[in-house]
Amino acid sequence: MISINDPEIELLQIDGNSQHSTFTRLTQHPLFDLPFRSFFLCAVFASISSMALWSAYLSGHFILSTQGLSATVWHVHEMLFAFAATVAVGFILTAVQTWTGLKSIKGLPVIGLLALWCAVRFCLLINTSESVYLAMLFQAVWWLSVIVIFSRLVLKSRNYRNYLFIPMLTILMLLNIGIITLDLIGNSDLALHFARTTVLMFGLMMGVMGGRVIPFFTSSGARVGKIDTPKFILPLLLVMSISGIAVYFTGKFIDLPFTPAALMIIAGVLHLIRLSFWRTTETLRVPLLWSLHLSYACLGLGLILLGMSYMQPYILFADALHFITIGAMALMIFSMMSRVSLGHTGRALQTKKAVAISFVLMFLAAIIRVFFPLIHEFQLAWHLSAVLWIAVGAIFLKVYSPILSKAKN
Repeated sequence: MISINDPEIELLQIDGNSQHSTFTRLTQHPLFDLPFRSFFLCAVFASISSMALWSAYLSGHFILSTQGLSATVWHVHEMLFAFAATVAVGFILTAVQTWTGLKSIKGLPVIGLLALWCAVRFCLLINTSESVYLAMLFQAVWWLSVIVIFSRLVLKSRNYRNYLFIPMLTILMLLNIGIITLDLIGNSDLALHFARTTVLMFGLMMGVMGGRVIPFFTSSGARVGKIDTPKFILPLLLVMSISGIAVYFTGKFIDLPFTPAALMIIAGVLHLIRLSFWRTTETLRVPLLWSLHLSYACLGLGLILLGMSYMQPYILFADALHFITIGAMALMIFSMMSRVSLGHTGRALQTKKAVAISFVLMFLAAIIRVFFPLIHEFQLAWHLSAVLWIAVGAIFLKVYSPILSKAKN
């Protein structure tokens, strides 16, 4: 018979308690206090790594396995979903707490989502057919978990204003799975069509979220009073944007008698008209504000460029799209991350000069990537814009890693 005071049992109990204590401390670490902290840092690190590998691939210094995703689809997928979608989800799952008045996830659920996210990145980097199928499974579970968590909070609070994000997130999930599936079965062209549709969907989300937060941030941050935008603009903008996305997407499968060019141009002009009411000139001394205004302007200009790409041969659709992915999406994402990282950790909304410089660098990356090809400087456009992106990401990690990994002030 074993004595109840057996020293071996006591050691096992002590060791078990120690392991439990270590795990508890991990789940309570500030990094996992709401999704935005870890999601922001991981997404930026992923974008730096992916951009560096893509630049190395283009210059012949990196070889990606050809058994899984094609190189172009791998690059597009990682920038859209490892970076942009991850940041968007981190923001939405954090902001939903404010929108609904209900507690969002923290601790173990955040770690679980992050583990799935890391598994996807690892499997896609291995890039065999088996690992990509596994990545697709992990990605689907990740998306479904996100949608269930968000929907539960929004539906429980009956916050009708934010119901729109449920179909948006669902469509992004379907596009994500569709891109991987199509490329795996050898239809890379259709996979890229899905990816470009995803960019347009992100543009729609930016229009909805940007129109909600940019005027509010400007009103309080620049102290310009209440900002009113004509109410007819948003419904018209949604109709033009959704119609443009639908025509662009279905045009690949149905021979339509028209292109989405006019719809894209009208949507872009409406974005710029909407922006004209937001007192942009009052934000020029506040980097966290003018960067948001500049990114929103890039969204409008990018849609106009996309429309123009159908009408003349000089601006290619793929190049014009980068004005949205870099100038609009990336700039807005880094600006929003900079603001959210300060505000949700209890710090003053005053960013460092290096961060303001990084906003300028991202805008320059967009200009270079879109317009250098017009003078046939393709390689310079690709590599220089990649270097600028990496520099912006490095600045963010340098400034915000200590902030996001420490407790709220």
